[in-house]
Amino acid sequence: MRKGIWLVWGIVAAMLVLSACGSKSQEDVAKGLKEKAGDIKGYKAKAKMTLEVGNEPQVYDIDVWHHKPGDYRVHLKNAKKEQSQMILRNKSGVYVLTPALNKSYKFQSDWPENSSQAYLFESLVKDVLEDKEAKFKETKEHYVFETKTRYQNNKMLPTQEVTFKKRTLEPISVKVMDTDKNPVVTVEFTKVDFDAKFDDDAFDTKKNMTSAQLEVPVLADLSGKEFSVKYAMAEIPGVTLHEEKTMETDRGKRVILTYEGEDKSFTLFQEKAEVIPTASMETVEMAGEMVDLGFAIGVMNDHSIVWSQDGVDYMLASKDLTQEELMMVARSVQGDSVK
Repeated sequence: MRKGIWLVWGIVAAMLVLSACGSKSQEDVAKGLKEKAGDIKGYKAKAKMTLEVGNEPQVYDIDVWHHKPGDYRVHLKNAKKEQSQMILRNKSGVYVLTPALNKSYKFQSDWPENSSQAYLFESLVKDVLEDKEAKFKETKEHYVFETKTRYQNNKMLPTQEVTFKKRTLEPISVKVMDTDKNPVVTVEFTKVDFDAKFDDDAFDTKKNMTSAQLEVPVLADLSGKEFSVKYAMAEIPGVTLHEEKTMETDRGKRVILTYEGEDKSFTLFQEKAEVIPTASMETVEMAGEMVDLGFAIGVMNDHSIVWSQDGVDYMLASKDLTQEELMMVARSVQGDSVK
């Protein structure tokens, strides 16, 4: 009888040991992620990004290439494949390509080191490692971290939930949340290849512009065509739409929306973008800071943000709004009304 009891206790002890061996601490997983990010020479990833901004969710496909030490290619396309932008980093600098306009914008930027990037594996790992107060949980197949973000507007998007696959440590999903823990940006990875190979010219600016234009042709003549005016949906206490004016320009119409309040005010300009002839791609040197609006890449200076979307140029300007408020308003320019 005693022998049987000892045998049972021996089996229980063995099961406890095996169970402990199968579970990892937060520190173990963080160390594994750091080693993984350090070991890989490059990767390719595909993901779907959903923005909960405006009247209805906006869905985009993202195609990511990264080759160490500093080559990046992030291709952002809307679900209908009618527009796209590409962030390209190579030895020459950081570029934002807008294929439909045949335009390339060059930045003096330390992107992607200067901010969280929900679609870059090494950026997610950095977020995990730098947040000493990160929360951690383990499920049957995943490791889940809740961390602070490093966005320019992190007061409005302060936290994110990042899920990694246990066996490979590849990213599964990212939920970037507002102050009420509501997901504003969700990235769902559909494929990650940590053994990706790249051609010598994989990150060449001209080659990538040409290949992107095969997917999204250069827009036809835009002059004279009407466009759907978009309105800022962000709520700033006391600020309302005060005036809407339409002017005629060489490109067609220019719409000027003036929002006013007792302490805050801003102006939103929008007009058809200029398309550069296909024979000569235009590269413009940009002095401002490159900012990720989710649906587009913009340029921010002290009192303004400019960006292009769906063949329309936008400029948001204000002497009263902080840069975080400028970002919040720009992200919210999604409300449509055909004029």
